[in-house]
Order: sequence, then C-alpha cells, then structure tokens
Amino acid sequence: MKEEVIKLIKQEADAIANIPVTDQYEEAIRIIEKCVHQKQGKLVASGMGKAGQIALNIATTFSSTGTPAVFLHPSDAQHGDLGVVQPNDVLLLISNSGKTREIVELVNLADNLYENIPIVVITGNPDSELAQLADAVLFTGNPDEVCALGLTPSTSTTTMTVIGDILVVLLMKKIGFTNEDYAKRHHGGYLGDKSRTQARLLQNKK
Repeated sequence: MKEEVIKLIKQEADAIANIPVTDQYEEAIRIIEKCVHQKQGKLVASGMGKAGQIALNIATTFSSTGTPAVFLHPSDAQHGDLGVVQPNDVLLLISNSGKTREIVELVNLADNLYENIPIVVITGNPDSELAQLADAVLFTGNPDEVCALGLTPSTSTTTMTVIGDILVVLLMKKIGFTNEDYAKRHHGGYLGDKSRTQARLLQNKK
C-alpha cells in the first residue's frame, strides 16, 4: 500500500512539474488586472462538474486576495444567472476537454449580452473549440488521470488547481496586495487573526 501511495503522489507531482509555462500567463494577468483593477470589472469563473468546483475555489481565493470574483454555474447561466455578467468583466473558464457543451454555450451567451468579453481558459486541450475562442489559454499539459480507470478527474483537477493558485499569487504581486488588505477581507478565524497580527508587526517596523 505504501508503495502505491508513493507512486500516486509521484504521478501527481510529475503532472504539476510538467505544466507548460508560456507567455499566456503574462497575458492572462494583464487581462485580469486591466479589466478588474483598472476598469472596475470582476472575474467570472465557470466550469461544469469537477471543473466547476475548481472554478468556485479559484473565484473565492481571488476574492479573498483583492480581486473581486464570482462563480457562475454554466447551466444556471441559461436560466437567468447570466445577468451577473457586466461590461469590463473577464470570463475564466475551465474545461479539461475544451469541448464542454455548457461552457461553449456560455461563451456565446455572454457575447450576446456584451460583445468581446475577454476570456481566459484553463484546459487540457489547447486545440479545442473553447481554446480557439479564448484570449489567453493556460494548458494543463493534459496529464493521465491517477484514477484506476483513467476516467475520474483527479490529476487534471490537480493541475487546474495549481494553475489557479499561480494566477492568484501573480495577481497579488501585481496589485501589491498586503497583510493589511488581507485582514480587511478576512475577519474571522485563524487566518484573520494571523493577517491582523502580521499587519500590526509590519506597521510597527515602519
């Protein structure tokens, strides 16, 4: 059992290490910073199934670190929730196949509401229809799933999560997000206490 666990961890770690690093990261950050922080828009993250859960996590992490973001369920978008989309927003869409029907339809629906909304895509298929519609494409490397059947989203969602974390950290640095800024958005719990303590210590050093 231990050997199997080590093997699975290595496979996941290798998938992360092999995520392609391209100038598309710089482009994605440029788009988000311009639309959200210069033009006062927001990030609208979406995905279906497991990818949707990753999109929700990315959206909440962005919001807690100074970049307003919401999660939009692609099916609910077809029943009125599309109204959350506004001019100057950015769509962050996640689909391993790049062919997810509900996500491709969301692009068309959003474009019908406001033309040319910028789109950042995280996908395992850089040649897909969704990737062709994007302004920035972040490729997961399309790793094999660790699932015993090779089907259940596992390694693919790991790489999606890592890419989301990278975007969050890069943007935090881009906007100069501080401990004090974090404390204002995260009042409760251990992290709230920790951020306020760190902010006070930094303030006392000045």
